[in-house]
Amino acid sequence: MIDNKIMVCVTVQKNCERLIKFGEEMASSLNGKLYVIHVTKKGTNFLGNPDESEALEFLYQISNNAGADMAVLRSSNVTETIVNFANENNITHAVLGEAPKSKKKTSIIDYLKAMLPDITFEIVPS
Repeated sequence: MIDNKIMVCVTVQKNCERLIKFGEEMASSLNGKLYVIHVTKKGTNFLGNPDESEALEFLYQISNNAGADMAVLRSSNVTETIVNFANENNITHAVLGEAPKSKKKTSIIDYLKAMLPDITFEIVPS
Protein backbone atom coordinates (compact mmCIF):
# COMPACT_ATOMS: atom_id res chain seq x y z
CA MET A 1 0.00 0.00 0.00
CA ILE A 2 1.26 3.46 -0.88
CA ASP A 3 1.05 5.82 2.07
CA ASN A 4 2.65 8.87 0.48
CA LYS A 5 1.00 10.71 -2.38
CA ILE A 6 2.83 13.65 -3.89
CA MET A 7 1.00 16.37 -5.85
CA VAL A 8 3.01 18.67 -8.12
CA CYS A 9 1.19 21.85 -9.17
CA VAL A 10 2.28 23.20 -12.55
CA THR A 11 1.46 26.03 -14.89
CA VAL A 12 1.75 25.72 -18.66
CA GLN A 13 5.41 26.66 -18.77
CA LYS A 14 8.19 24.31 -19.77
CA ASN A 15 10.29 25.41 -16.79
CA CYS A 16 7.81 23.54 -14.56
CA GLU A 17 9.82 20.46 -15.56
CA ARG A 18 11.99 21.19 -12.50
CA LEU A 19 8.94 20.81 -10.24
CA ILE A 20 8.02 17.46 -11.75
CA LYS A 21 11.62 16.24 -11.40
CA PHE A 22 11.63 17.38 -7.75
CA GLY A 23 8.36 15.52 -7.17
CA GLU A 24 9.71 12.44 -8.92
CA GLU A 25 12.73 12.36 -6.60
CA MET A 26 10.47 12.86 -3.59
CA ALA A 27 8.12 10.07 -4.70
CA SER A 28 11.09 7.77 -5.19
CA SER A 29 12.60 8.52 -1.77
CA LEU A 30 9.23 8.21 0.00
CA ASN A 31 8.06 5.22 -2.06
CA GLY A 32 5.07 7.34 -3.01
CA LYS A 33 2.69 7.90 -5.90
CA LEU A 34 3.15 11.01 -8.01
CA TYR A 35 0.39 13.26 -9.35
CA VAL A 36 0.86 16.33 -11.53
CA ILE A 37 -1.98 18.82 -11.69
CA HIS A 38 -2.65 21.89 -13.80
CA VAL A 39 -5.79 23.95 -13.27
CA THR A 40 -6.81 26.50 -15.85
CA LYS A 41 -9.53 29.08 -15.40
CA LYS A 42 -12.80 28.43 -17.19
CA GLY A 43 -13.15 30.62 -20.24
CA THR A 44 -9.41 30.52 -20.96
CA ASN A 45 -8.60 29.02 -24.33
CA PHE A 46 -5.14 27.75 -23.46
CA LEU A 47 -5.17 25.03 -26.14
CA GLY A 48 -5.67 27.74 -28.75
CA ASN A 49 -2.32 29.22 -27.76
CA PRO A 50 0.42 27.22 -29.56
CA ASP A 51 3.08 27.99 -26.93
CA GLU A 52 0.89 26.88 -24.02
CA SER A 53 -0.35 23.83 -25.92
CA GLU A 54 3.25 22.82 -26.69
CA ALA A 55 4.29 23.40 -23.06
CA LEU A 56 1.38 21.31 -21.77
CA GLU A 57 2.26 18.48 -24.14
CA PHE A 58 5.90 18.70 -22.98
CA LEU A 59 4.87 18.59 -19.31
CA TYR A 60 2.55 15.67 -19.99
CA GLN A 61 5.47 13.74 -21.50
CA ILE A 62 7.76 14.60 -18.56
CA SER A 63 5.00 13.53 -16.14
CA ASN A 64 4.48 10.29 -18.02
CA ASN A 65 8.23 9.56 -17.97
CA ALA A 66 8.22 10.22 -14.21
CA GLY A 67 5.41 7.69 -13.73
CA ALA A 68 2.96 10.39 -12.69
CA ASP A 69 -0.73 10.68 -13.33
CA MET A 70 -1.35 14.13 -14.84
CA ALA A 71 -4.66 15.92 -14.41
CA VAL A 72 -5.63 19.01 -16.39
CA LEU A 73 -8.70 20.58 -14.84
CA ARG A 74 -10.84 23.62 -15.71
CA SER A 75 -12.38 25.66 -12.95
CA SER A 76 -13.52 29.15 -12.05
CA ASN A 77 -11.77 28.74 -8.67
CA VAL A 78 -8.25 27.40 -9.15
CA THR A 79 -7.24 27.18 -5.49
CA GLU A 80 -10.48 25.47 -4.45
CA THR A 81 -9.99 22.92 -7.22
CA ILE A 82 -6.46 22.17 -6.03
CA VAL A 83 -7.73 21.73 -2.46
CA ASN A 84 -10.48 19.39 -3.65
CA PHE A 85 -8.04 17.36 -5.73
CA ALA A 86 -5.68 17.03 -2.77
CA ASN A 87 -8.47 15.89 -0.47
CA GLU A 88 -10.02 13.47 -2.99
CA ASN A 89 -6.65 11.85 -3.68
CA ASN A 90 -5.40 11.79 -0.06
CA ILE A 91 -2.34 13.85 -0.94
CA THR A 92 0.36 13.87 1.76
CA HIS A 93 2.93 16.16 0.10
CA ALA A 94 2.64 19.09 -2.31
CA VAL A 95 5.33 20.55 -4.54
CA LEU A 96 4.90 24.11 -5.81
CA GLY A 97 7.10 26.69 -7.44
CA GLU A 98 8.03 29.76 -5.46
CA ALA A 99 5.33 32.43 -5.76
CA PRO A 100 6.32 35.59 -7.60
CA LYS A 101 6.92 38.62 -5.45
CA SER A 102 3.65 40.46 -5.00
CA LYS A 103 2.19 43.30 -3.02
CA LYS A 104 -0.52 40.95 -1.78
CA LYS A 105 -0.12 39.86 1.81
CA THR A 106 -1.14 36.28 1.05
CA SER A 107 -0.28 34.10 -1.92
CA ILE A 108 -1.85 30.97 -3.33
CA ILE A 109 0.76 29.03 -1.34
CA ASP A 110 -0.39 30.64 1.91
CA TYR A 111 -4.00 29.84 1.06
CA LEU A 112 -3.23 26.21 0.22
CA LYS A 113 -1.20 25.75 3.40
CA ALA A 114 -4.11 27.13 5.45
CA MET A 115 -6.69 24.95 3.68
CA LEU A 116 -4.51 21.80 3.71
CA PRO A 117 -2.81 21.83 7.13
CA ASP A 118 -2.03 18.10 7.11
CA ILE A 119 0.01 18.24 3.92
CA THR A 120 3.76 18.77 3.86
CA PHE A 121 4.61 21.54 1.39
CA GLU A 122 7.85 21.78 -0.56
CA ILE A 123 8.41 25.13 -2.26
CA VAL A 124 10.95 24.95 -5.08
CA PRO A 125 12.82 28.21 -5.74
CA SER A 126 12.75 29.76 -9.22
